[in-house]
Amino acid sequence: MTEKTSIQVKENIFSANDQIALENRDYLDSLQVFSINIMASPGAGKTSVIIQTLSRIAAVLRVGVIEGDTAPVTIDADKISAAAQIPTTQINTGGDCHLDAVMLRQGMSALPMDQLDLIMVENVGNLVCPAAFKLGTHKNILIASIPEGDDKPYKYPAMYQSVDVLILNKMDLLPYVDFNLPYFLEGVRILNPNLIHFPVSSKTGEGFQAWTDWLLSEVRHP
Repeated sequence: MTEKTSIQVKENIFSANDQIALENRDYLDSLQVFSINIMASPGAGKTSVIIQTLSRIAAVLRVGVIEGDTAPVTIDADKISAAAQIPTTQINTGGDCHLDAVMLRQGMSALPMDQLDLIMVENVGNLVCPAAFKLGTHKNILIASIPEGDDKPYKYPAMYQSVDVLILNKMDLLPYVDFNLPYFLEGVRILNPNLIHFPVSSKTGEGFQAWTDWLLSEVRHP
């Protein structure tokens, strides 16, 4: 009975979260605000990718950022706010390894939603939990990086199957790291054949034009 009860509780949690996620999406659509959920492991470069992206789009789009973190520190939020001078808010998950739909709703309440075109949500650094919790965003973005290794699609298939776009960051390190790019991309293709892929370097800016062109197109023609 304990196992059945545990399964039922988990099903109820996911069901309630999914319903709130749908409400979040309806709210975003009513305001014509596009939204992306950015996920990655710790150190993959979520914040640096966001800052590079903002440097290219903040002049033409009104952008807000929601930062998710397990601890009440505002390091990443402060970096983004200082770099781009845009509305930014942070959600402390209280130790949880992911954002959920309720947390996104709280984050949106702290932003001037009627003055935005795009919300960028930086999820908690984790390749397991965030894949299971819908937020209501329009697109799910995964950032992988060269130093993490080429086996991540094989080790974390649920994450790679649940996203719409893959950004492979730190391409400038490829000549110096034992990373088999064809092996990595084959794992991605097997799991998610329609996944859009952008190789980039947050350090050099390589590849960001293609990524931001895609993002601008999605915001303007969802």
